[in-house]
Amino acid sequence: MRVVWLILSGNAEEALESLAKRYDVAVPILRVGLPKGRRKNVLGCYTVKDSTIHVLNSDVFCNPFVILHEFYHHLRTVNRKHRGTEKYANKFAQDFIEAYKSVMKK
Repeated sequence: MRVVWLILSGNAEEALESLAKRYDVAVPILRVGLPKGRRKNVLGCYTVKDSTIHVLNSDVFCNPFVILHEFYHHLRTVNRKHRGTEKYANKFAQDFIEAYKSVMKK
């Protein structure tokens, strides 16, 4: 899976562009730093009001699980309301990572 490879290579923005094209949604903004009031023990979060994936620090740009998990929240936002769950966001990310691992074994 090229998307996981892009994230691991430090090209999270290109990965998000690819995902947005694949799912026919706008490309979310990617920003370092968590919004005020967010827990400091998380690596990332998605804010609906500005369609932004926030990450704790630039190291997280290379973390496929976090980037894909937060993209799922972006994907599942309809009419400025979030329609996804953490369980499904985790599964979405894990499915991409498992597909990447499977391809890399070959």
